[in-house]
Amino acid sequence: MTAAAHKLSSASLAARVEKIALTTPVFDIHTHLYDPALGSLLLWGIDDLLTYHYLVAETFRYLDLPYEEFWSLSKTRQADLIWNALFIEHSPISEACRGVLTTLNRLGLDVKKRDLPAIRRWFAQWKVADYTDRCLELAGIRQLCMTNSPFDDLERPVWESGFARDQRFVAALRIDPLLLAWRDTAPLLARWGYPVRAELSAQSCGTVRRFLADWTRRLQAKYLMVSLPPGFAFPGKDPCARLLEHAVLPHCREHGLPLALMLGARRAVNPDLELAGDGLGRSRIDALENLCAQFPQNRFLVTVLARENQHELCVAARKFRNLHPFGCWWFTNVPYLVEEMTRLRLELIGLSVTPQHSDARVLDQVIYKWDHSRRVIAGVLVEKYADLARTGWEPTEPEIRRDVSALFGGAFEQFCAH
Repeated sequence: MTAAAHKLSSASLAARVEKIALTTPVFDIHTHLYDPALGSLLLWGIDDLLTYHYLVAETFRYLDLPYEEFWSLSKTRQADLIWNALFIEHSPISEACRGVLTTLNRLGLDVKKRDLPAIRRWFAQWKVADYTDRCLELAGIRQLCMTNSPFDDLERPVWESGFARDQRFVAALRIDPLLLAWRDTAPLLARWGYPVRAELSAQSCGTVRRFLADWTRRLQAKYLMVSLPPGFAFPGKDPCARLLEHAVLPHCREHGLPLALMLGARRAVNPDLELAGDGLGRSRIDALENLCAQFPQNRFLVTVLARENQHELCVAARKFRNLHPFGCWWFTNVPYLVEEMTRLRLELIGLSVTPQHSDARVLDQVIYKWDHSRRVIAGVLVEKYADLARTGWEPTEPEIRRDVSALFGGAFEQFCAH
């Protein structure tokens, strides 16, 4: 093959892979979005985009304003301050800022005018149902997993009353208060008709399983999930480890559900920033290895927050087939690290991963988070397929479509179905 022909072939491969990556429907396996039937819990629109906690934290890098004064302002006024600080007084080059602009651009808005009042008027024309359809269409999302907590006083009554489900919005049962604040949570369960004691017993663990079973059925949950701090250890004698071993994992086995572990969150590093004040720490992967080894009949969906843990997670996944790495979470969800982590995962464990989830808190964010991630993942795949081509193994278009479909939700669904 001549150099010119090889160049043409490489360009053709890259164009084909990018087209497939940009158009393959995705199952977004972890978000903080809500079925539109849950009303105001579903955030959307320009003011919710601008007051996203990443942008709040970035704004305080510039804003000389007491935290409490900022939080006392209306959402619209907060958005004004953020827009002025991050988009007018400085170029919006951070990933969170660029994401707002990508979203507006994909929606057809002219961002170069820098006209926030006009953008607000455009959003005011939409009804939530129509806007939901538009966002999911632009993002190429066929289904997404919510994060649903029976311990949320706003969310719980809606589920208890029942509502017509949007089948694109799949539930995931979040259990953080159960594992991380057991002494506070036990009285709640007792009040709700699940008599448990703070001092865990076999009977209390059985009652917790009944609680989990009731909510799994009510939500039709796809999996259970919890965010755990860097110091999480297993085995252990603390309530978290004991509840995992004697209630949560038996429940997951009985109902055939994976447990998603999101490892490395340090809460309220700066409490004045409220939701924006969380940080990260390096997690103990040996705790995860112990879980996978001791409970081979359980399946674990795992993402880790610290960059330093990513290699350890991939190595653990090579050893345990009941471990499925997924996503680039919080502070790793920037193109530089998405590329690094995707390459690391593909080179170590192949296609048995889910490289990304949006983690969107605002509906509109799925547009930019998937636009940006698809392009990064496509770039890594082009490199990997080019490596194969140099060995004489040339991937066909059906094979590329199969692989991308697996990375964009297919491998997750297969893992859940085992």
